Amino acid sequence: MALSPGDSAPDFTLPDDTTTSFNLSDELADGPVVLLFFPGAFTSVCTTELNTVGNDYKKYQDLGAQVVGISTDSPFALAEFKKVNGFPFRLLSDHNATVSADYGAKYDNDFTPMNLDRISKRAAFVIGRDGTVKSAEVLENAGEQPDFDRVLSALDA
Repeated sequence: MALSPGDSAPDFTLPDDTTTSFNLSDELADGPVVLLFFPGAFTSVCTTELNTVGNDYKKYQDLGAQVVGISTDSPFALAEFKKVNGFPFRLLSDHNATVSADYGAKYDNDFTPMNLDRISKRAAFVIGRDGTVKSAEVLENAGEQPDFDRVLSALDA
C-alpha cells in the first residue's frame, strides 16, 4: 500500500549513480527530499520526466530540497543515463525493489504488457526534514507524469 501524507517515511540506504551510499535520514538533516521513482532508465517517458525536473532544478534548490531519482536499474546503467542526459541530481539504484515496495511504488508481476516484477511505478514523494511524507503520488499508468506543481507546492508549504 502506498504511503500517504502524514505517514513516517521508511528510512533506507541505496547506492547512487557513483556507487556512493545515500541514506534518507542522513540527507534529511540538510532539508526536504523529493523521491522520484521511475520504471527504467533510457525509456522515453522516464527521460522526459527527469529532464522536466532537471530543467526546473533551480526551483527545487531555491526551496531547499534535494531531488533523487530511484529505479531498479543498476548503478552503472544509472550513471550512464545521468551522463547522457546531464541530470543535476543523484539517481539511486533500488535493484531489489525493496524501497519501491516499502513506498507502495512497485509493480508486482503486473507491469504490462510483459508481466514483469521488480519494476518501480512512477511515483513522487516529498519527505519533510522531520521524516514525514508531505506529498505522495503513485501512478498506475507508466505513461503519466507526476504532478510537479503539487511537489513544488508541498515543498513551499
